[in-house]
Amino acid sequence: MKRKTLCALITGLGAAFGGAAYAQISGGVVRIGVMNDMAGPYADLAGPGSVVAARMAVDDYLKATNSKLKVEIISADHQNKPDVGSSIARKWYDSDGVDMILDVPTSSVALAVNEVTKEKNKVMVNSTGGTADLTGKACTPNTVHWTYDTWMLAHGTGSAVVKQGGDSWFFLTADYAFGHALERDTSDVVKASGGKVLGSVKVPLGTADFSSFLLQAQSSKAKIIGLANAGSDTINSIKQAAEFGIVKGGQKMAGLLVFLSDIHGLGLNTAQGLQVTTTFYWDLNDATRAWSKRFGAAHQNRMPTMVQAGVYAGLQHYLKAVEALQSDSDGAKVVAKMKELPTDDPLFGKGTIRVDGRKIHPAYLVEVKKPSESKYAYDYYKVLQTIAADKAFRPLNEGNCPLVK
Repeated sequence: MKRKTLCALITGLGAAFGGAAYAQISGGVVRIGVMNDMAGPYADLAGPGSVVAARMAVDDYLKATNSKLKVEIISADHQNKPDVGSSIARKWYDSDGVDMILDVPTSSVALAVNEVTKEKNKVMVNSTGGTADLTGKACTPNTVHWTYDTWMLAHGTGSAVVKQGGDSWFFLTADYAFGHALERDTSDVVKASGGKVLGSVKVPLGTADFSSFLLQAQSSKAKIIGLANAGSDTINSIKQAAEFGIVKGGQKMAGLLVFLSDIHGLGLNTAQGLQVTTTFYWDLNDATRAWSKRFGAAHQNRMPTMVQAGVYAGLQHYLKAVEALQSDSDGAKVVAKMKELPTDDPLFGKGTIRVDGRKIHPAYLVEVKKPSESKYAYDYYKVLQTIAADKAFRPLNEGNCPLVK
């Protein structure tokens, strides 16, 4: 009897200490909100696949660490509208016990959610919004920008194209914060490299007919038509440019943000030869292949985009910080811990998070293979250049982030 009593006492004490350890977890649950475009132009590159990646991140983290954290994931469609995104964020933070918002494509929505997150002292780990302003003039102590940004794209793809002789540009620009930032950053690179920008045209998000915009680009006589857009907008503009014979006429298309899902939608016959900058490719090494095949098995046999990989890695690092603090109640403290802890995951490798919230890791300039070069499903890229982590993103002192002293 004494032995049973002693065992029961030890068990009870273990439970009590375990509960005490997580006493600062709000509501007893770490609640994650995946917010993105579930049915519009960015659904394939993020959308439901990002929810799959988030669930994988939680399952893998809990299994690998034997953590006793309770983690829940909810999701919502922000419809690419800043007011909708802000409303969802406020409801999640105020009423639904959400501690961290994840993913958030569409830079105008990301910037809006960024402000609500700071106001409520929660956390945003942004994987899919592109604007470099998230770690520049709009940086806050509550946001981490994980996967890529417009500065990286401009200095990867933009500089490579100029070096190859593409020294005159005309931009087709998505008419919201992301497109504007990508055109701005790429224009700066083109001019700094000795090229010139002949003009641009702003295109509403979700446009189906690009004919009038492409005719303006064609008439500019620019060597390069820079696509400062993403998702189905990129797919449609490239397809319609082929139909107009623009490439056959001697002009080249530069897809400044092209995802694996876009190449899949275009097909290699149309996409071959495109140069793309990415921070993740599923077929890069054994670790990325193993994870990606698991992702594909859970997501209709589709290989992940870089931002879906970023959702996974970013959420795992967030959980590590919460575990280290044994608290999720103060968002700024959690982000500070995320910056303090070195990052190390199988998808992006070893890295760091800077004081401005910028996650630092290598980037890759890749070229889309010819159909004859592709040997199996989703075998789309060949790596031309690895851009070192310390060169891939904007220097810390150039972003005008108020956190940088």
